[in-house]
Amino acid sequence: MVRPDPRGRLPAPASKESSLTLERGLALLQAVADAESEAPSISELAAAIGASRAAVYRLLVPLQSRGLVRREGSKVRLGLGVLRLAANVLPQLRMGAQPALRTLAETVGATSHLTVADGTEAQAVAVVEPSWTAYHVAYRVGSRHPVHRGAAGKAIGLPPEGRQWVQSTGELQPGAYGVAAPVRGVPGLRASVGVVALEKLEGDVVGPHVVRAAQEVADALR
Repeated sequence: MVRPDPRGRLPAPASKESSLTLERGLALLQAVADAESEAPSISELAAAIGASRAAVYRLLVPLQSRGLVRREGSKVRLGLGVLRLAANVLPQLRMGAQPALRTLAETVGATSHLTVADGTEAQAVAVVEPSWTAYHVAYRVGSRHPVHRGAAGKAIGLPPEGRQWVQSTGELQPGAYGVAAPVRGVPGLRASVGVVALEKLEGDVVGPHVVRAAQEVADALR
């Protein structure tokens, strides 16, 4: 039998309490991650998530036990457990993007890729080459370039309104043509899907295919 408290209020269902605790724990982890240089204090974290210092101490316990945060006196920093989680992100991105990239590469007859922004750089994290062409661009996974150069980088910064895709010529490699579209709707991910070829790509023809592939990748990753 559930008994009311002295004020006559019934306790919240356990599932709701667990959900609130999880939400606060995630908010706390995000607050620690958002600190760019100086590690935040317990008091600062309490203010950031709208909780008491005692609540912050309680929330830190499971995060510390999993290595996601570490305490240095009253300061809190991210732990190495975050790196272990991050190491699993790229393989999942590649797996989720492969079907759409394969379809795009075979349809357009050009090397397709998923590119992710990493600070001021753009990095190719998944690449699929067409199977039926006589020759195609060999694009290496892990290749990096400034995020403001090339179709892949420029597409990441396209605003929601306006053009859905962007193209470039010779910005990263002489004679190479690229068309790319942003991957939208995946929280925390700044990325684009594109194709690159050594023959001119007609943007009006290739663009819609790239936009469709970017949407398929977004759907697969959500």
